[in-house]
Amino acid sequence: MDDLELFDLYNKTSDKKKENFKNKVNSTLHITSNYNKVECNYEWLDIMEDTIHYIDNILRNPNRFIVNEEDVVKIELARRITVESIKHLSKNTNFIQDFDPKTGDVRPSKILNINKEESYNTYENRFIYSLIQNMKFYITRKKRNLVASSSLKDNKTFDYQASSKLGSEHINLQVMLDSKKEEKKENKNEEGLDVFKRIEKLELQISDLTQAQVYQDINKLHIALVTSPIKKTNVILKNVNFQYAVKLWNYMQENMEDDVKKTHESKDYYDTDTLKKYMDESFLLNYLVIDTLNNEEASYDKKEITEKLVSNMVSKIMDISGGSLNEDELKDIVSKQYSVIKYKTVVNDKEIYKIFKDNMDEYLNTLKSIKF
Repeated sequence: MDDLELFDLYNKTSDKKKENFKNKVNSTLHITSNYNKVECNYEWLDIMEDTIHYIDNILRNPNRFIVNEEDVVKIELARRITVESIKHLSKNTNFIQDFDPKTGDVRPSKILNINKEESYNTYENRFIYSLIQNMKFYITRKKRNLVASSSLKDNKTFDYQASSKLGSEHINLQVMLDSKKEEKKENKNEEGLDVFKRIEKLELQISDLTQAQVYQDINKLHIALVTSPIKKTNVILKNVNFQYAVKLWNYMQENMEDDVKKTHESKDYYDTDTLKKYMDESFLLNYLVIDTLNNEEASYDKKEITEKLVSNMVSKIMDISGGSLNEDELKDIVSKQYSVIKYKTVVNDKEIYKIFKDNMDEYLNTLKSIKF
């Protein structure tokens, strides 16, 4: 930019002319701008999509334990007699109804019944159940203010009007600059699905998780949901699937705010500072350009023609000499011819003056001889 010819034009212009122009400038700069930016953060969606299959792994191999339900029932209602039942009866002889000393047979009226059942009601499974419930709630909340894509709109207008005066010359300039910038970023995944399709797919996957037996069993218990902080059981600490589940849990707990950030700025004013100064200086440069049409174009043309004539003359001299002339010899020839031509010009001027003077004297003498 430093080699722009416009700078040469500015530097060649007299300081007085530039100063006079600036002092007479009368200008206004009207600026309007509208800036709208929407930034969407769908990190939560990425994390859920990455974690969903780890939750599926947990539900396919749930943590379980055996529940022993003990109850003293009538002998005819007992389903199974175990070692624990005999031990309990030996400690509670009041339940013995009849005893045969000869055979050693004992007939109890009641006995301990132990019913063993497999249960999914573990802390780890309740945690996963609560996590799925929170995921459904989280997605519903995010969908309320869902924006499909990030966007940017930045529109600006400059309306510059100015006038100045140099002597009898009046200069006017009007510049209308309109700038528009629009950007849109679609939040698509590797499969090319937009946000709405991704959420729809995620909700279907969560619905499939709720069909698992462990989820159904815990749901029937109407348990209270697990809350933070999550207990660091051995299973949760050592199982990779649970580690990803805990990571998702913590993220949802810490990022409940709206992920859509909207920025809006609108301006409408007349600038009187730096921007107006720039435009005033640009006004001067524009004037200097158009001013060359009258003042400098001819001189530039003369210079260009002179350079071409000199170039042609030097080329012919070099051709005639066969290229044997060196730079000093060429300068000597040009110098001598310059002196001769300059002398002829001076002589011609003197001859013209002498002829003009002689004719004027003759004309004056003729007038004197005439009698009126």
